[in-house]
Amino acid sequence: MKSRAGRGFTLEELKAAGIPKKLAPTIGISVDHRRKNRSLEGLQANIQRLKTYKAKLVIFPRRARKVKAGDSTPEELATATQVQGDYMPITRADKRSVEIVKVTDEMKAFKAYGKLRVERMNQRQIGARQKRAAEAEKDEKK
Repeated sequence: MKSRAGRGFTLEELKAAGIPKKLAPTIGISVDHRRKNRSLEGLQANIQRLKTYKAKLVIFPRRARKVKAGDSTPEELATATQVQGDYMPITRADKRSVEIVKVTDEMKAFKAYGKLRVERMNQRQIGARQKRAAEAEKDEKK
């Protein structure tokens, strides 16, 4: 599936990345409390993105004289630069290649629609056929 930016990170992702849910919006992370993680791979990918973001994040103190816990060091503040455009865009880690196969005569002769209709009718008639087979077996015993 195509990965795309959503409305925010889940509370589970934030907790796993070690970011309090109240702090997240203040440091530029959107939170969607309605979203659920449907796969472990997506959860791990988002946790990794959050950890990377947190590692690269430079938080300026509100007052230059009063440095609080969580604020960046003066060395980091001196080297900080403003980022333009998309920051940490979603990229797919593994590029799946399409396998090219030669079309055989057998593939050309295969009628998919007809096969589906036959299988659907087999599924519908299974009960009647079992009943008929049971009656035939009963008649043989007599």
